Amino acid sequence: MKVVTQTTITDYPLLSRGKVRDIYEIDDSSLLIVTTDRMSAFDVIMAEPIPYKGVILNQITLFWMKKFEHIIANHLIASDVKDFPEPLHKYADELEGRSVLVKKAKPLPIECIVRGHISGSGWKDYQKTGSVCGYELPEGMVESEKFPTPLFTPSTKAELGDHDENISVERATEMIGKELAEKVADVSLRIFSEGRDFAEDKGIIIADTKFEFGMVDGELTLIDEVLTPDSSRFWPKSSYTPGKGQPSFDKQYLRDWLSTQDWDKTPPAPALPEEVVAETGKKYAEAYTILTGQTLLF
Repeated sequence: MKVVTQTTITDYPLLSRGKVRDIYEIDDSSLLIVTTDRMSAFDVIMAEPIPYKGVILNQITLFWMKKFEHIIANHLIASDVKDFPEPLHKYADELEGRSVLVKKAKPLPIECIVRGHISGSGWKDYQKTGSVCGYELPEGMVESEKFPTPLFTPSTKAELGDHDENISVERATEMIGKELAEKVADVSLRIFSEGRDFAEDKGIIIADTKFEFGMVDGELTLIDEVLTPDSSRFWPKSSYTPGKGQPSFDKQYLRDWLSTQDWDKTPPAPALPEEVVAETGKKYAEAYTILTGQTLLF
């Protein structure tokens, strides 16, 4: 297994190369998604990869998608290279563990964010306005405090290099329609609540997360990544203390380091020291092991 920062699969057309994933069109109804080791923070791709991070993200997503099949269908067709189309077999060394063959979906134009604790942009908004994404909140909340019930707080989907924008549920309803908006909110909250309870029993607090959905043959379908350290805030339960920022298993460690640098959060990003790369990778691997009870060998 090799470190992969970018793929070049010549047998199928490249549809997109995002911050982390390379997506190829296999045929009219299926795609190949490859989760690389590229690292992004503040919507900027770092020059240095986090070795095998893509494998960890992909395996965590597979773990959760299977766990949530009773709630919603997902887009997975196959995750083992030997079950992929034959032309892809020669790329096994860079695809194994980090790629999936999926049904082609029409993605919804919103990100489905669920917040279980007040942190990040939600904490900043609360300090300024006393609310988060249209939800009026009680006075006197402190950073990292748990909400009485999780909040569904959608956002727009930004182009590569731009920032997502928090929007109200009303605005999301205008964008995708009342029935679909209600359904994605309900499913997002159900998945989050079940995943949060499972993770907390294992020792991880999932403070917030981002889901993506698409339509496959007219059916709402869970796509992309699910409850990973890239799409969520993972906090160690053992050290959780409301009233301040929390240590984390996710990319917040990297964000915190970047925030100490003389950098305006536009490309190029500062070079990452070896110890920052190593510690970031360690946190991702630790999250996988705690959640699944397994250890990935690279």
